[in-house]
Amino acid sequence: MKNKDLQIEESQLKEALKDEYNQLVNEVTGALNNARDGKIIADSEDIVRDAMAHFRRIAYQKALELKTQAAQAAFSPSADKADKKMEK
Repeated sequence: MKNKDLQIEESQLKEALKDEYNQLVNEVTGALNNARDGKIIADSEDIVRDAMAHFRRIAYQKALELKTQAAQAAFSPSADKADKKMEK
């Protein structure tokens, strides 16, 4: 069963990736705009692929960080101690 407290919101990830997304858009448009006539794919494909791969890695890392932060926020060390005292 999924714990709602451990879920991340789309808005959180969008905010965390705002700068990286803008950088991605700049790199893609730059690659296409700087490509020579008749060589658009040859001149831009690798640049765009690398930019997308970098963004994909960053997006996954940030999503994992948000998930970890949610798990840490939901964890209460004092609750564990209280549970153990009640067991005794």
